[in-house]
Amino acid sequence: MICSIQKTILAFAAPCHKLSCSSSLWRRGLLELNNRGREKGESGAFLLGFEERHRKHIRRFVFYDDLDIHCLDRGFINFDGSEYGKLWELCRVTGLVVVADVHTHPGPARQSMIDQRNPMIAQKGHVGILVPNFAHKIYKARDLGVYEYEGGHRWKEFVGKDAAAYFYIGLGG
Repeated sequence: MICSIQKTILAFAAPCHKLSCSSSLWRRGLLELNNRGREKGESGAFLLGFEERHRKHIRRFVFYDDLDIHCLDRGFINFDGSEYGKLWELCRVTGLVVVADVHTHPGPARQSMIDQRNPMIAQKGHVGILVPNFAHKIYKARDLGVYEYEGGHRWKEFVGKDAAAYFYIGLGG
């Protein structure tokens, strides 16, 4: 019953969004990103969930440093590719898939050249979310940089009202 109510709310509140997350999960995730970056360094997470009717629904944050304990040691993200096996195993066990990734930046939520050249998942349609100011507060979708990978190191950018139209954060997310 609750699941069908959530789907009804989501269909009404976010009819055209491609990505969604409940506000409580988003809040917890951003607080943990800020904590893991110790308010002065980048941090990030893979966002696990499921896809339904061309919409991706976030259900879990898997923090980079839980998979690669040294990836945040230098203040920026340096994820060791050999640690992806742990992520794929977690996906297999939970039945979830990677629907996006998120990471923090020290200033604005804009992709760096390093971000553009090194997608965390180099698959067309993968979504990368950037959170400004090391996630020092709970940001809404319009404050984020949302990027959809097109392949060949090309990305579609969604910022401001376009980010809010792409990514729904709220009830039933």
